[in-house]
Amino acid sequence: MDSDNSQPCARPEAGERGARYLIRVGGHLDSHWSAWLEGVTITHDPDGSTLLEGPLADQARLHGLLNKLQDLHLTLLSVQRKDR
Repeated sequence: MDSDNSQPCARPEAGERGARYLIRVGGHLDSHWSAWLEGVTITHDPDGSTLLEGPLADQARLHGLLNKLQDLHLTLLSVQRKDR
């Protein structure tokens, strides 16, 4: 197999690093979890959900945060990426 035909690994697109995310989960999450959850801001909404908001350095950090939310048995309601 010719090495010139190999495809490089996928690289992040321009602007993907440092994106800001809005993540909504069911229930009210206590604010003391903020440091463990990548330092996101935790806001309780009147509808009984919690909004987690903050910048994440890359997709690996996003997946790590989502795994932590799963470990806490929280229901993921939405994930929204906001470009800076």
